Amino acid sequence: MSAAAIGAGLAVIGAGIGLGLVWMGGIMAIGRQPEMQGKLQAYMLMGTAFIEGTALLAIVICLMKG
Repeated sequence: MSAAAIGAGLAVIGAGIGLGLVWMGGIMAIGRQPEMQGKLQAYMLMGTAFIEGTALLAIVICLMKG
């Protein structure tokens, strides 16, 4: 197994953990303050986009180096 494959796998695992934490925090916040649901959902979606973009960039870099 090449180092690029290991790096790509770690990037995907890190992104999965990050997405889980973002959505867990958002759902807990909505549970505490339901009136902020719209604003919190927007922040959660932005966080999701940034995490996925970073993970995709990491995978591309790993595959280019391998």
